[in-house]
Order: sequence, then structure tokens, then C-alpha cells
Amino acid sequence: MSRFLLIKALLGPLLRVLFRPRVEGAERIPGSGPVILAGNHLTFIDSMILPTVVDRRIFFIGKDEYVTGKSLKGRLMAWFFTGVGMIPVDRDGGRGGVAALMTGRRVLEEGNAFGIYPEGTRSPDGRLYRGRTGIARLTLMTGAPVVPFAMIGTDRVQPGGSGLPRVGPGRRITVRFGEPLDFSRYDGMDRDRYVLRAVTDEVMSHVMRLSGQEYVDVYATKAKAA
Repeated sequence: MSRFLLIKALLGPLLRVLFRPRVEGAERIPGSGPVILAGNHLTFIDSMILPTVVDRRIFFIGKDEYVTGKSLKGRLMAWFFTGVGMIPVDRDGGRGGVAALMTGRRVLEEGNAFGIYPEGTRSPDGRLYRGRTGIARLTLMTGAPVVPFAMIGTDRVQPGGSGLPRVGPGRRITVRFGEPLDFSRYDGMDRDRYVLRAVTDEVMSHVMRLSGQEYVDVYATKAKAA
């Protein structure tokens, strides 16, 4: 049994018991071939819940600090995240964004599913922030469809984005998937910044409708800095 299947077998039932995640629209995810899953990002456990409710293995970019810890907690995190498909990248370096983009492109060209949070970071206040155009470049470079998704309620399970998750009444999690989005009409236009912005905004519009969040047309990193 692969580590991915082992993690799903061990943690899937545990997460279902603790958080009772309701999954809607998972059948909209293609069973094979390249696909981008693009959604909102409320808290740390989003990246733990998503891989356990989708049948396919989802590759995604994560901070390299998630896999470099030497403590028992650090080693367990490394075992989990690399097992479910996280690819560690130093995103803080000057070439971090390019490395993440090229990694996503390689994953998709190999026919896999790639997960991405277009906001680029966790929401500081539960609202949905402006998406970064890396999602648009990926779909236009590879032709992969985009399946938007929404994490709902994870911020009530883990308020503030860190610390131990809380369980109990009123903390039900929902993961909702939308219809696949096809952007083949923009084929060959992956360097047109107006097209990249239009595609990104369309994806974020679908995420907003799925999540019910208030939309803020600024980057989350700027909101955090302010």
C-alpha cells in the first residue's frame, strides 16, 4: 500500500468522525488526466482536509518548513504532507514564484491533479481576497480544466489558522466543488496580462459563489501587512 493510500485509510475515518466533513460535488472532478483544483484558504487544516475527501492524489506546493522540522511533530508533518502530495518549495526566495509555477506545470503535464489557493496565503479575516494570476498561467500553459472549490467552516474548527483544531456542535466542515471551467478559448495567450487577470477573476468568482464569502479586491498579503 502506498503512503498516500495508507494516510487516507488511517486519517480519513478519523477526520470524518472528528469533523464530519460534508462533501458536495466531488463527482465533478475528472477521474483522470490533468486538472487544477482552485479554492479559498481559511486555515492550516484546509490542506489536511482536502486530500482526504478527494479520491485522486492532489499534488500541491507547500512551504519547505513543513517538511524540515526535526521534532516529532515536524517529522509527522513531513510524513503526512509529502505522503499526500505536497511538493516543498522555498516560496520566499526571489525565484520562489517561478519555481512554484514550473512545478505545477510539470505536475499537470504528467497528467496529475494539482491543488492551488489563488489568494496565495490564508485569509486574514474570513473574507475572499483577490487571486494571483499564477492559476491562469497554469491552465493556459497546460490546457488543464479548473475545478473551483470552497472550504466552509474550517475557520471555526481552527480559529486564527493555528493551534489545535476544535470539535463540537456548530463546527461542521463542508467542502464544495463546482463545475470544471474550460479556458481553451484563450489558448496561446498565457502572457497577456489582461487575459490572465480575466481568467483569475473568473475562477475567484466561482469560488466566491461556492463559499458564500464576501469578496475583497485586494491581495490578502497587503491586507495582512496593513
